[in-house]
Amino acid sequence: MKSLFLEKQIFPLKQNFNIAHGTRKEAEVIYLKISEGDIYGEGESVPYSRYQESCQSVMKQITDIRDKIESGINRQDLQKIIPAGAARNAIDSALWDLESKKSGQDIWQIANLPEAKKISTAFTIVIDDPKIMGKNADNLKDKYPLLKLKLAGDGADGQRILAVRENAPNNRIIIDANESWNQNNYQDAIEICKKTKIEMIEQPFPTNNDEFLREIKKEITICADESCHISSDLENLYGKYDMINIKLDKTGGLTEALKLAKKAKNMGFKIMVGCMVGSSLSIKPAFYLAQIADLVDLDGPLLIKNDRNLLKFLDDQIYI
Repeated sequence: MKSLFLEKQIFPLKQNFNIAHGTRKEAEVIYLKISEGDIYGEGESVPYSRYQESCQSVMKQITDIRDKIESGINRQDLQKIIPAGAARNAIDSALWDLESKKSGQDIWQIANLPEAKKISTAFTIVIDDPKIMGKNADNLKDKYPLLKLKLAGDGADGQRILAVRENAPNNRIIIDANESWNQNNYQDAIEICKKTKIEMIEQPFPTNNDEFLREIKKEITICADESCHISSDLENLYGKYDMINIKLDKTGGLTEALKLAKKAKNMGFKIMVGCMVGSSLSIKPAFYLAQIADLVDLDGPLLIKNDRNLLKFLDDQIYI
């Protein structure tokens, strides 16, 4: 028999995290531990209101299947009894960790991934006045070669992009609109993106209004985030997006994320591995998956004040 421990934990952020979906001052996460004798596996997930999740709702989802967890459910059966999302991610992550400790193998070995080595992550510049974002870019440009700009769709995004590029002339830059753009402002935004050598645009349109992407010439890589959760989403994304952003809190853990990554690569999508704003416990499984990614955005632990320090960070470098 196994035993389950579950609690909500709060991590204050170093600064307000402003994106098109709202502002956060702290990261609220679900911490989960599955013990089997003296060995235990840990998992962390980040409920996201955009997907109708809260800490309360996620904890209820988990406690509703407590008996199945404690009776020894495996990762494969877990996929069948709880939908993709933060609740399944917390359980799935703990089961991977438990299996790793019991077997004496690293997760990358069990998952048939490349050996875990240092990877570089993007660093996020949150929505603010263009001048402030430009100043932030100037402060960050030497530590983080790849910068990710959050945009708002409020008419000032072009100024934000120009300000950041002016202050970080040699950095790679990707942008995330978080569904805030529309067809009317898209072409003007694309012209500014081409002028400033933006490498990728993440989720420009709302998930229910992205068919327009089938009709346009892709001059810059377009990445699906909110539009892509699990492997069965890919057929609808083909022809609209060039890349997908895999987050474990969307897939419901590494088990489905591996399936999604394999299918996406077979269909010709590029892969980005991202995260919600949580501690290094939540991104550790994603760190292993990121070994096969084209882009990595795992800066969540860099945004909180007191990380668990389960991974090491040196500027943009993440390693065990």
